[in-house]
Order: sequence, then C-alpha cells, then structure tokens
Amino acid sequence: MMQETSVYNEKIEKILTNINKVMIGKEDAATLSLVALLAEGHVLLEDVPGVGKTMLVRTLAKSLDCDFKRIQFTPDLLPSDVTGISIYNPKELEFEFRGGPILGNIILADEINRTSPKTQSSLLEAMEEKNVTVDGRTISLEKPFFVMATQNPIEYEGTYPLPEAQLDRFILKLKMGYPSFADELEMLERTSKNHPIETIDAVMSKDELLAIQEEVKEVYVSKNVQHYIINLVTNTRSNPSIYLGVSPRGSISLMKAAKSYAYIHGRDYVLPDDVKYLAPFVISHRIILTSEARYDGMTSEQIVNGIVKNTHIPIRKEFR
Repeated sequence: MMQETSVYNEKIEKILTNINKVMIGKEDAATLSLVALLAEGHVLLEDVPGVGKTMLVRTLAKSLDCDFKRIQFTPDLLPSDVTGISIYNPKELEFEFRGGPILGNIILADEINRTSPKTQSSLLEAMEEKNVTVDGRTISLEKPFFVMATQNPIEYEGTYPLPEAQLDRFILKLKMGYPSFADELEMLERTSKNHPIETIDAVMSKDELLAIQEEVKEVYVSKNVQHYIINLVTNTRSNPSIYLGVSPRGSISLMKAAKSYAYIHGRDYVLPDDVKYLAPFVISHRIILTSEARYDGMTSEQIVNGIVKNTHIPIRKEFR
C-alpha cells in the first residue's frame, strides 16, 4: 500500500472520533458507515425516529471537506426536485439546467420511504451509475459520491416500501437501536448546553478521501476468501426460507465492504472474519423471505445469521 497509509489511518481515526463525540455508544454504526464510504457504496439507515440517524450522517459530512446536500423526502416530492430541471432562459433563448441536490458529494436522503416509488427511483441511476439523466441529457456526478438514506420502519403510517432494485443499491443496511441507560445519561450531559456537533471540524479533504478509496481497491482478497463469499451468497439461493436469494451484485458488495473494513483496521488483506462480521449488514436486505417464513415470524437477519453460522469458514491459508 502507499506510504501515506499511516497518515490516512490517522485521519480515519479522527473521523471515527468525531462521530463518537456526537453519537454515544454507536461505534459499530460509525465504523460501518465509513466502510461504505471508502468502498464507494451507499448506506441505508432504518430505525424509529429520534435515535440519531440524521445526526450520524451530518457528523460524517462535517468531518469531510466535501459538498454536503440534504434531500427531505416527502409524499409530494417530484423526481425533478432531486435531479434538477431545465428552465428556459428568454434572454439567452435556450434552456438552462438547474442542478438538484443530488449533485453533491455527501447526500443525506432523509426519510426516503416517505416519498413515492417514482421519486425513489430517481436515485437509482445516480447511485449505481454515478450520473443522472434530465431531458435526455446525461450529467456525470462529481466524485466522491456517497448517499446515506434514512427510513422509518414500514409499520409506520405514510411510508412506501423501497423496491427491491433500490434496496440492492445500498451496500449496507444498518439499524441504530435505542441507547443504553448509561449512554443516554451521558447524552443528556453532553447536550445540556451546546450540541457536540457544533465542535466538529473537517479532518479529511476531498482529495484524501479519493486517494483512500483508490487504496481500498488494492486490498488483497485470497481465493479462499472469495470462495467463502460465494458460498455464503449461494446458500441464500438454496435456503428453503428464502424466496429470492442474493444477486451477484451482493457478492461484489460483500467483497468491497470486506476490503474497506480490512483497510480501516490497518490491513492490506481480507480475513474470513471480516466477511463473517459484515455479511448480515450486506446481504440481509437483499433477500426476500417466503410467505411461510414471514408467517412464522422469521426475519431476514435471523435467516442470514443462521446461514453465516452454518457456512464453512476457510482455514487460514494464503490470506495475505
């Protein structure tokens, strides 16, 4: 890896420190968000209102010297409100493109499941192909491009389930959960006067982030670990409780996430334990359970954890 890696690792630690100043007891969520960012993927945060989903995204954005945009999804939001629109300029006698909030580096898609499927789909092209098409004109998005979307559980009124194609674009799906008694007590102490996010400064430039993303691509994945990834994914396709298993995009996402996770932990090679830890976050939202499994009260996370537990882990050989 590059000689600057140690310097970059220090900056990664500073980003995690920033997040942990604001998000008490959410170290795993902070690390996994950074995993997705360095792997050039996107994150879906699902949980009840008020547990810090939006605050996590804002803290990450403030830690990076990048263009931050926020899209508040509402039932009346239109696709053009996301991508932008062409407006006729009578003075120039031509149409001018006015870019929407999707033309940024760090995008907060807040409460994405409160808007219609038509508007949700306006994110698909941007998330997968890194460009948007408006009035037949294709516009490339500037790198880095990172979407963190938040959503409330489907059980809440006024929400629309994300389509399968949209879910598959997120490299990770995370749940925040309620804080412990001690963490919530500390939260009250820290926010009694000023909110900790007001003290956060940018610790990584855009060029440094792009350089790290390129280094992450060079992290080594042995054949044994590749076989382990494929075995995990294949087992989702043959599980009797799963109607639709993980697509090849899921295999690629799991490998990319494992590379990023290894890099964050100072390694230039992936271990099977990296894959094992990340698998539930990467593939649980990519499967569809059978109606019988749902009737029995099973969840995607339970099924995936069972698959991970029963999939043979390769012996330690040629990981480096």
